[in-house]
Amino acid sequence: MTQNFAQLAAIEFAQDEAADALLEDVARQLQKRGIKVAGLIQRAQSEEGRCCGAVYVEDIVSAKRWQIMQPLGQHSRGCRLNPQEMANVSVWALNELQKKPDILFLNRFGKGEAEGGGLRSVFEAASLDGIPVLTSVKENYRPAWDDFAAGLSVSLSPELSDVLSWCMTAVEEIRLKTSAA
Repeated sequence: MTQNFAQLAAIEFAQDEAADALLEDVARQLQKRGIKVAGLIQRAQSEEGRCCGAVYVEDIVSAKRWQIMQPLGQHSRGCRLNPQEMANVSVWALNELQKKPDILFLNRFGKGEAEGGGLRSVFEAASLDGIPVLTSVKENYRPAWDDFAAGLSVSLSPELSDVLSWCMTAVEEIRLKTSAA
């Protein structure tokens, strides 16, 4: 096993759509290679006359969706993460871990996770189960990610080849570790 192997990886990004497209592209390429992928990507739809558009997380495998932002009204300056829906997504994702995927994609480590909620329990459970986790982190949540990951993660550039390389290495490292046990 590689000494510098990190089970967690975060793609740093500035623009939401760029990270979402990259995560989806990587997931699809891994699936084509026979890797058992699980997890979530984010989708956003703009809605005219609303304070914000609809924001969903979507299961990579089944395309099941959950609307995770709740609009607060036409004159609101922003929308709020829906804690009840995030709890539903977390329960679903924790159940998906029972299927023992080769790698888990979690669309973001963001405000909810930084505050101890969101999908944080899923990040923790996957780590404890030895499942590699790929996520994305905006610069302003990087300190919270670093605290959470406690030196056990690697930062990835938003380059397809870099992210695919880490994913393939992570899956192989876990397979080697499991077969040696």
